[in-house]
Amino acid sequence: MLNHIVLMKFKPGVKESDIENLEKHMDDLPNSIAEIHSYEFGRDVVRSERSYDFGLIVLFANTEALSRYQVHPDHLVVVEKVKNMCDSIITVDFAGSDASSLKEKVPKSDLIDW
Repeated sequence: MLNHIVLMKFKPGVKESDIENLEKHMDDLPNSIAEIHSYEFGRDVVRSERSYDFGLIVLFANTEALSRYQVHPDHLVVVEKVKNMCDSIITVDFAGSDASSLKEKVPKSDLIDW
């Protein structure tokens, strides 16, 4: 599986109603985007100095499924909301602990050799 993780740091003054609206739109995505294998999101509960405010974890079968998700019109609506609400957005995409089965399916050009 391909793990897609997004962390968001909201701008000062983002309203609770805006966060709730974002959560509603995000909650609807798995219903309209077939490529999503697993989908979880939520607000930070620890609130440490280095914490981000909001996180998202999505599992996809492969990089092609992630690419289709990234251009899906419903996802693009959420992306615009996130961009307007956030000072910082960071992402990482990696093959999970079952990477041995994924490695054969991911084109060698998509893998980074450290």
